Amino acid sequence: MEAPKNHVFYRTSKWSYPKIVKGEGIYLYDENHKEYIDGCSGSAVANIGHGNQQIAELAKQQIETIAYTHLSRFTCSPIEECAKKIADLTPKELNHVYFVSGGSESTEAAIKMARQYHCEKNPHSQKWKVISKRHSFHGNTLGALSMTGITERRQVYDQMLINFPKIPQFYQYRNQWQTDWYNTSVQAALALESEIQFQGSENIAAFISEPVVGSAAPGVYPHPIYFEMVRKLCDEHDIIFIMDEVMTGFGRTGKMFACEHFDVSPDLLCIAKGMSAGYAPIGAVVASDKVFNAIMSEGSGSFKHGHTYGGHPLSCAVASKVIDIVQDGLVENSYQRGKQLFKLLQKLYHLEFIGDIRGLGLMIGIEFVSDKEKKLPFSKNINLKQRITENCLKEGLVVYPGSGTYGHTEGDHILIAPPLIITEEETEELYNRLEKALIETQNTLRKERLWIS
Repeated sequence: MEAPKNHVFYRTSKWSYPKIVKGEGIYLYDENHKEYIDGCSGSAVANIGHGNQQIAELAKQQIETIAYTHLSRFTCSPIEECAKKIADLTPKELNHVYFVSGGSESTEAAIKMARQYHCEKNPHSQKWKVISKRHSFHGNTLGALSMTGITERRQVYDQMLINFPKIPQFYQYRNQWQTDWYNTSVQAALALESEIQFQGSENIAAFISEPVVGSAAPGVYPHPIYFEMVRKLCDEHDIIFIMDEVMTGFGRTGKMFACEHFDVSPDLLCIAKGMSAGYAPIGAVVASDKVFNAIMSEGSGSFKHGHTYGGHPLSCAVASKVIDIVQDGLVENSYQRGKQLFKLLQKLYHLEFIGDIRGLGLMIGIEFVSDKEKKLPFSKNINLKQRITENCLKEGLVVYPGSGTYGHTEGDHILIAPPLIITEEETEELYNRLEKALIETQNTLRKERLWIS
């Protein structure tokens, strides 16, 4: 592919970027009038679709009112109203919203908050390590990347990262224990207990987990026993439990927050993406009374952290309105359309390179293998994820590709996460376009003799 000829520093020069000129509902339109179903909401962001007029009108009003205030000196109604709505929706212990600008900032702020929590309780505390998991992604800033368990994302920057301990994921399809779903979840929780013992609980500040895995192994989620055991372990060892709902929050999984599927309340909840549905950059850490009080009421009264655009009035106003829209039937629609799409996707198992299909609500992952019985990946040289992406685009469908589910860098997958406004008919059309693209991909692999199973 020819590199773009403009002044934008894109993520890669090995891609030809279609120029999108308009979005409407679940659809995107490029400068050549080609229509695409936004089958991944960008990156599980555009939850209420494109071109929402309620948001456009509200944004205009807010821009005409206040451009910017710094959260260290002022407050304003959009900030306070957005925080209240979030606190009312999250588990009852989570009542304090610390605003940032996105997902990486959210997880980064959370680990600093966890560390300060321990220091406020004991100025000589040695609790600083954060346990995270392989097959996880928590962001691209250096602290967030230190928690990320995808080798390919880390390797260029490895010497700059903190060597946080990693434990196995609750990854049933590739679980190392050869057990059923329940026992895989139990073993994954026991791995946390073992790592706490190995590292010494006096050194562990926090444990972080996604409730449903996003880009690292999309759609993977545990039996509820996992978070029941995790919550107990964190309480026993005075470890802050951070749940990363940057991708899953605000209706994506058929619940307002994915933690509701597991009846668990973390100490810190990281949110972003669907919080404003892409109409303005925003994220937050929602802190429990325990953490907030230790720092702000009983401790120093000051969190040693901040970003310029945290609590931006426009972003908070937009997020507040998005939350209203999501609450008006879109969480239930995510659940219903997710059931419909998951059922349709089962038909793809007739294709020889479909390994696993999993997910909750409208957050569904598809993993590809060259050998179904042995669950072997395709060679990285084939670049399967890009082939699938290109064929999907030809059919007018945008998917979210990824790799790294096998070994260090191999193993291809896609995430399907359309806007929560998708209708029954549009869900069927999404499936039809995806099936055509995957059939074309499989046929091309055969034709070019890149795959002989």
